[in-house]
Formats: sequence, C-alpha cells, structure tokens
Amino acid sequence: MNEVTTIERIQTGDELERCPMPVPFGWFCVALSEDIKPGEVQNIHVFGKDWVMFRGETGGVGLTDPYCPHRGANLGHDGVVVGDNIRCPFHHWEYDTQGWCKKIPYAKVMPGITKRMPILKALPVEEKYGAIFAWYHPDGIDPTYPLMDVPELAKAEKGEGYVVIDRKFWDIPTMIQEIGENGVDHVHLLYLHHHPQMPPPTKPWADGYKFGTDNVNGFIVSESWGPGTGTVRFNQEGVTTTIFAMSTPVDNDMTRMHWFFTYPDFPEGTREREIAERLKQMSVGNDPYGTDEAGFESVDLVIWKNKKYRPKPLLCDGDGQILMWRDWFKQFYAEPVES
Repeated sequence: MNEVTTIERIQTGDELERCPMPVPFGWFCVALSEDIKPGEVQNIHVFGKDWVMFRGETGGVGLTDPYCPHRGANLGHDGVVVGDNIRCPFHHWEYDTQGWCKKIPYAKVMPGITKRMPILKALPVEEKYGAIFAWYHPDGIDPTYPLMDVPELAKAEKGEGYVVIDRKFWDIPTMIQEIGENGVDHVHLLYLHHHPQMPPPTKPWADGYKFGTDNVNGFIVSESWGPGTGTVRFNQEGVTTTIFAMSTPVDNDMTRMHWFFTYPDFPEGTREREIAERLKQMSVGNDPYGTDEAGFESVDLVIWKNKKYRPKPLLCDGDGQILMWRDWFKQFYAEPVES
C-alpha cells in the first residue's frame, strides 16, 4: 500500500506541465539493425539532439555529433563511409565509430589533439537482438551499468527452442518516466484495462539500476535496467511470453517504444501455443479473450497523450508505489529534479 500524501494545496492544470523532466541517461534503442546497411549514413534525432549514424564496411556502427570538428560541416549531408570511417564532404577528414580522426588527406602533420583523444563526439554503441543501442549521458559520462541480457531473445536469434522475434513500435507523446510509472499502478488495471476484479497490490523492488514488479500474483513480472530497457513476462498455466520493452526519449516530450516478443516454440495447435499467442496479443491488443479487458495500445496511449504530470500527486492508501518508482527513476537524471 502507498502512504497517504499530505498536500495543503492542489495545483491547477494551468500550473502543470506535460513533460517537465529532462532526457534521462542510460542505454537506449536508437534503431533496428536492419535499418542501416554497411556503407550507409543516416541522420537521426534522439535524446533531443541530431546525430549521424553510419555503418562501416565491416559492420561496426557509429553514432556521432553531426558537425565536423574541422569547420562544422554536417557529416549527415553528403558524408560517405570509407572503409570503417565516415568522411566529411567538405575537406574529406575521416572519423571512426569512436570519434578518432583517422585521416586528413592534405595534412603533413596531424594536429596534436587528434593523437591524444577522439575529437568527434561519439556515443558508446552496442548491437544486440537485432537492435542498435547507444549509451547517452548529457555530460559524456561512460556507461554506469551494462546493457540488459534477455536469454529468451538470445535463444530465439539462434533458433534454440523459441519462436522468431516479433517486433512492434509506437511513438508516444509523453516523457519516458510516465510510461514506466503505470507498472506500479495496479489500480488502473481495474478501471482503465477492465480487469475483472481489483488486482492485489503490485510488489515492487529496487536494487541500484534495477527495478522490478510482480503484478497480479506473478501473472505479469517485469524488470527494468535503467530507464530504457526492461523485460515484461506474462505467465499463465506454465507458459511464459516474454517482451523486451525498449523506451527511447526522442525528445523530453516524445518517447519511441519498441517491443520485441518471443515465447517457447510449442507445436502448432497445442494449448500451450494458444496460451502463449494470447498472452502476446493481450499485452497490446483489445479483448483477446472475448472479455472487456483492454491492452495498453487501446487505453494507455490515450491517457499518456493527454495527461499532465503532477510532481506532487494526491495519493490515497490504496494507490500503488508511485513515489517509490519516481525516487528510483530520478537517479537517471543528470540534474536535480522534483520527482
């Protein structure tokens, strides 16, 4: 149960903002692997900034500041991949995926700083499960926790007893913190999702960069590693459908959500296969069991699109652990915030 909050004055809607929080730091999905081929250069916008993404001829991916350290040309406009480097169209300076200047074709002596450090800002990048992840921190701090492992997806990629990964994505006009907050709000499952009865209180836990929940006595079990990656496992009659949920701040008021789904490769026509597929559909769809229950796609998206954030919510004793979630989440803001 939540502690009752004591508030002497309720802010009016005019005093509230939809998305007052800055972009958090962490590991985030910035693209699908299939979206960029070797030798390609793309302009992308995430974390409230413009970036250039390129894939070298041997497969490595770079995500860098678009503006050349030399004279500021935009590498994403007519820049090309040469080997594993991106080459500026202006004077043909070349940079690798980590931002080191590898070549100045007309220089007899490379500037000293190019030998000491990368001069083009580049984000740490990892590729996993058919997705490209970047570590973002506004102050350029190196990763403080690892990218999440999802054993079921690893098996699905190798064809080891799990179905081929299915993917969905949504652009959600809200800040990333709001989305995870619903995971500790068991009460909304009754009133918004039309669960047949009031679910038992969510059982949350927090441990450093990890946060987990148990909803409806093990029916929905989730675990987040930082603000951008998490698993949601739906469990029924010994069958588990796994979702790898990735939320990426495009801006502070727009979140791109990717969900990757898999489950054990039960034989077609079996009850286990039917349950696994129903759990998948139930996670996003509407009325998968012929009941009135609604998936997040049909109800949560409407709420997120139109609500405002209350930094001081008026909570009663029956509410979920909203403040616990916010206290955990605020560690991922580089500047102090009012949670």
